[in-house]
Amino acid sequence: MRKGALALGVIGALLLTGCAGGGGGEEPAANQETTGPQSGGTVHMLQNADFSYLDPARGWDGGVNAFYRLLYRGLTMQTSGDAEDPNAIVPDMATGLGEASDDGLTWTYTLKDGLKFDNGDPITSAEVKFGISRAWDPDIGIGSPYLKMVIDAPEDYQGPYVSGDLPTIETPDEKTIVFHLKAPFPEFDNVLSQANAVPFPEGTGAGDEFISDVIASGPYTLDSYTPGSSIRLVRNENWDPETDEVRKAYPDAWEFEIGIDPATIDERMIAGQGSDASAIASKISGSSLPRLQTPELQERTISADAYCTTYMSMNTSKAPFDDVKVRQAVNWAIDRATVQNASGGNQLADVATAIIPPAVTGHKEFDLYPSEGHAGDPEKAKELLAEAGMPDGFEFTLDIRSQPTAQAQAEAIQQSLEKIGVTANLNVIDTSIYYETIATPAKQNDAAITGWCPDWASSASTFIPPLFDGRNIVDRGNQNLAQLNDPEINQRIDEIRAMEDPQEAATAWGELDEQIMELSPIAPLVLEKGIFLPGENITNYYPSTNMTDLTIVGLKDPAKS
Repeated sequence: MRKGALALGVIGALLLTGCAGGGGGEEPAANQETTGPQSGGTVHMLQNADFSYLDPARGWDGGVNAFYRLLYRGLTMQTSGDAEDPNAIVPDMATGLGEASDDGLTWTYTLKDGLKFDNGDPITSAEVKFGISRAWDPDIGIGSPYLKMVIDAPEDYQGPYVSGDLPTIETPDEKTIVFHLKAPFPEFDNVLSQANAVPFPEGTGAGDEFISDVIASGPYTLDSYTPGSSIRLVRNENWDPETDEVRKAYPDAWEFEIGIDPATIDERMIAGQGSDASAIASKISGSSLPRLQTPELQERTISADAYCTTYMSMNTSKAPFDDVKVRQAVNWAIDRATVQNASGGNQLADVATAIIPPAVTGHKEFDLYPSEGHAGDPEKAKELLAEAGMPDGFEFTLDIRSQPTAQAQAEAIQQSLEKIGVTANLNVIDTSIYYETIATPAKQNDAAITGWCPDWASSASTFIPPLFDGRNIVDRGNQNLAQLNDPEINQRIDEIRAMEDPQEAATAWGELDEQIMELSPIAPLVLEKGIFLPGENITNYYPSTNMTDLTIVGLKDPAKS
C-alpha cells in the first residue's frame, strides 16, 4: 500500500494497509484513562490535504484506507487496533474466513444475515461480486492491485461496465460467493480485506458517480462533502452492529477539516481548545517536538513504530536510469543521515537500507551501499558514473508531494547528488493527486519520492510483488514506479508465492530484497516513525504509521465535542 498520501496532513501517514496490516511491532499504548469511550458526539479530524478518492476502487493509501473502514465493509477485514494481534484478518460480512479447495484454487464464503446498504437495500452475493469486479475497470480500478493479481479473469476482462459479468466469481445463491484463483494463494483472506473488495449495488458507480457521493455499507454514511474543504459523516441507520464484531462506531458523527497548514495543525493540537479537544490529526512535525515537554502534553503524547519504507524510485525504462550503474551511483551518493534529519531526526525516522522494513516478516538486514554514518560515498558514486559514460553527471526530474517533509527530503537528496555533478529538478505535485499522477506512466517523470506500507503485515508478499513484478506494470494505478521488468525477478516472485512454509517464504523474500537492491531500482531512504497528540477528550486511539483504526475511536465525554 502506498504510504499515506496525507502524511503530516492526515493521521500519521494515517497509516493501512496493512497501506493493510499494522506491522508486526509492539502495539502503541492507547490514549485511555479510567473513563472508556462513550457513545455519541463528534470526532474531528484536522487534515492538510483531501483524501484521494471516496471511491475505494480508486483510492489506496494509508490515510484513505482508514477512512474507508468507516464507510465500507468487505468479506474479511483487519481486526481492531486494540486487539491482542491487531494485524489479524477476521471475518467481516462473511460468517467465517474462506474455505479453500484441496488444490487451493477455489475459495468459498458465506454472507451473514441482515446486511444492508445505507438505503436499506439488502447486500447479497451479487452485490459483493459486482463491487469486487469494479477493480478490473481500466479507469476506475486504479487502487489496490491484489484482486487482479490473484483472482482468475479472462485476459480481456475490463470490469462490469465494459465487459459485463466476471465468470470466475460465482454466486450460486444470495449468500454464497465462490472465487477462482490464478494459482494457489494461501493469503487470499488478506486479499479480500483490501479497500476495493467491497459491495456496491449492481450497475452503480460508473464514470464519476462515486467521486463526490457514496453508497455505504459500514457504520457511517456521507452527510456532506466539499472537496478540499470538509467531509461530514453521520451514522448509517441501516448498519446493524450485531453483524459487525470489529467496528464500535462510538461517535455519532465525524467531521474532517481539510486544507489546514501542517504548522497550524500542530498549533491547534498543542493548544487543544474547543472542538480540538475532541480531535485527532497528523503526526507531530519534528519542529514541534521540543514543545511537547510539559507534563500535560506528555500525558497526551503517543508514539508509533515505523512500518513503512520511504524511498526514491528511479524510472528504469528510460535514460539515465536505464543504466544500473547510474542507479547504483545514486544509492552510493545519497546522504541518508541528512534525509533522516529532514524527516524529523532520529525521533521520527530511522535510516533505511533495505526495501522490507524490520516490522514486516521477511525483513533481512543488509546494506549494499554502506558509508560511514550513512553520509554517502560520493567518490564511489563518481567511479560508477564514469563507468556509465557520465563523468560530468546529468540532470533529472524528481516528483515530490506538496508537503513540507517530502520537500525537505527532496532538498536533502538534491544536496547529496550535487556532490557528484547530478542535478535533481523538483516537480512538486499536489498531495491529493500525487499517487494517481506518479502511478500513471505517461505522467511519471524520471524519479519520485514515495513510500510503501504492508497491506498485511504477515508477509513481504505485499512489498515485493506490487513494486517490482514487471507483469504488474499498467497504464493507470501502476505501483511498479521503477518499471522494473526483470524475468529472473518475476520468476522468483512466483516461486516464493508458491511456497507453503511461511518461514521458508519469509527468508526467500529477504534474499530477493537484496537481489533487487543489487539492480538498484529504488533508493531506500528512511523508516518514518510517528509521535501523535490527540485531543484530551479522545480515547481508544491506537495510532499507527501503517493504518490507524478509526472505527474504535471514541470520546470520553460526547457532550464536550
